[in-house]
Amino acid sequence: MKLKLEAVSILFLLLSCSKPAEQQTTIDMEGTWQLISGTVVEKGDTVFTDYTKAHPMIKIINKTHFAFLNHDLKKGKDSTALFVAGGGPYELKGDQYTEHLEYCSAREWEGNDFRFTLKVQNDTLTQSGIEKIEGTEVNRLNIEKYVRVRK
Repeated sequence: MKLKLEAVSILFLLLSCSKPAEQQTTIDMEGTWQLISGTVVEKGDTVFTDYTKAHPMIKIINKTHFAFLNHDLKKGKDSTALFVAGGGPYELKGDQYTEHLEYCSAREWEGNDFRFTLKVQNDTLTQSGIEKIEGTEVNRLNIEKYVRVRK
């Protein structure tokens, strides 16, 4: 009986020293991320894009905000000309990440919220979720894979 009491006491002590569950699920996502690929599923069609080639993009995430920058590599001098930027505050609850797009070069996207599920494994961040904008044709599943940028 004494052995059971000691075992229960030790177990109680160990459990009381652990962090609350909400602190244990914190995702380390702050920093700069390079988009390496994207998969969009829309109206039954799937399009995969390799972002390491013609249109590199980075996403910068701090404690309260995110920003993204995307451009072509030909400095806008041919048919691949592209520049897209946006950002705003975000919320993270567990692995549920919501971007509040406050600023965007595609103005019809401003003022919308986009909910994603995040997964960070080593230096890879994957976000997946539905992008939907009322009053437009945008309603699709978007899966993006990023790698952490190290200096």
